[in-house]
Amino acid sequence: MMTVPLSQDLRQRIARAVSEGSSARRTAERFEVSPSAVVKLMQRVRRTGSTAPAKIGGHRRPVLEAHADDLRAITSAKAGITLREIQAKLAERGIEVKALSTIADMLHRLGLSHKKSRSGRPSRTGRTSPATAATGGSGSATWMPSALSSSTRRARPPR
Repeated sequence: MMTVPLSQDLRQRIARAVSEGSSARRTAERFEVSPSAVVKLMQRVRRTGSTAPAKIGGHRRPVLEAHADDLRAITSAKAGITLREIQAKLAERGIEVKALSTIADMLHRLGLSHKKSRSGRPSRTGRTSPATAATGGSGSATWMPSALSSSTRRARPPR
């Protein structure tokens, strides 16, 4: 459920009550709002001089939008460059990016690809599961060693 700002009328009545000397807690009880709502409203009134609510939501421009030319230059200079390498190159230019996803999102917006090609280096981690018939190998997907352990040993026949 989305948060809805207090009505402008209620905001003005709360601000008036506090400015006339009522405490934030007392005002909160009187108008049936949380004490933090009163405190935050009064901070806003002191900071801006207005009881009007701040804008909720809206579109945020991408952090790297101003550096689109830098990203294009970096990615065109080296084929198959990784996100970490791009992050390092941006840092060399004084552009700090904390999350690699920020770079990936901007590359996607610019229509640039940073994926390695099929002819690139293979993954450092190999397959960890046994080959199955579905992948061209033999065996089943539930492959288990044939040796019996103490927990799977057959029970002795009764005497």
